[in-house]
Amino acid sequence: MRLVQITHPSSRRRVALVDGSRLRLLATHRSVYAFAQAAIETGCRLKDLVLGDVSDVSLDYDEVYSLTTDWTFLPSFDHPTEPACCLVSGTGLTHLSSAAHRDAMHAAESVTDSMRMYRLGVEQGKPAPGETGAAPEWFYKGTGTIVRGHGAYLHVPNFAEDGGEEPEIAALYIIDHAGVPRRLGMTPANEFSDHEIEKQNYLYLAHSKLRSCSIGPELVLDPDFSLVRGSVSIERDGRILWTRPISTGEQRMCHSLSNIEHHHFKYEAHRRPGDAHVHFLGADAFSFGDGIALADGDHMAIHWEGFGRALRNPVRVDTSSGRIVSAAEL
Repeated sequence: MRLVQITHPSSRRRVALVDGSRLRLLATHRSVYAFAQAAIETGCRLKDLVLGDVSDVSLDYDEVYSLTTDWTFLPSFDHPTEPACCLVSGTGLTHLSSAAHRDAMHAAESVTDSMRMYRLGVEQGKPAPGETGAAPEWFYKGTGTIVRGHGAYLHVPNFAEDGGEEPEIAALYIIDHAGVPRRLGMTPANEFSDHEIEKQNYLYLAHSKLRSCSIGPELVLDPDFSLVRGSVSIERDGRILWTRPISTGEQRMCHSLSNIEHHHFKYEAHRRPGDAHVHFLGADAFSFGDGIALADGDHMAIHWEGFGRALRNPVRVDTSSGRIVSAAEL
């Protein structure tokens, strides 16, 4: 089952069920977050709640997806009233190829910290049930204010060195009243980052992640995350500049999903009732690793089999002059 969140200038935002070439609008709630809260309150499964709320109104999915109508895509999951209550984070060095790319950035070292971290995941990242495995690398991207939907620009700010796609799948969560994380599902994701800054020094990794990102267009409520294959491409001036096959899922990762979730939610601050979480699960290929520098107007396209239509976003590079940001005294 797959859902989208869309909005129209003349009406409030809507949630729709993907039904082949149609988007069937849901009747009661206007956000996936509200449906999740209702599922928690009623004890009903989210999937059943959605199926019981399908209206008679539907839209042509091809038209909406083409971005040629007044309907636009929102992120496939968000906190609709308090974006600051949505934590956007991720886990790195979960895939062999990601570790190899990171290692290549800092190849002057004999054995880099990145490769040590990856090897720790290989050795202890998939613990037996009831046991605690090694903690994966964790990073903070921002709050819900930096998340974009399908078709929206991802920005390279004027102080940045670079902007590059990272094709991933993100897991989506809400914290219930008892402080228990509840996973809604998963969604295609572009964990857009500044690889040039990261390349300068691995201690700049935290800075490189503070960029806009995108998720969607579809949220999959019941995904198979054992092995997911897909493709990523960069288009420039209407032509494909670069493309690669990609894969993810627990068969391609050195950390199990349960181990990633434990180490993310073991912190009390990550279990605040009502909070939403978007957590990126890692990538195994990106164009920067092949020497591609994205330019203004390039389009990034990420498609995962079984996760609906491709997530597409153009790049917008801010070439304005930077300014010093100063703190004013009170």
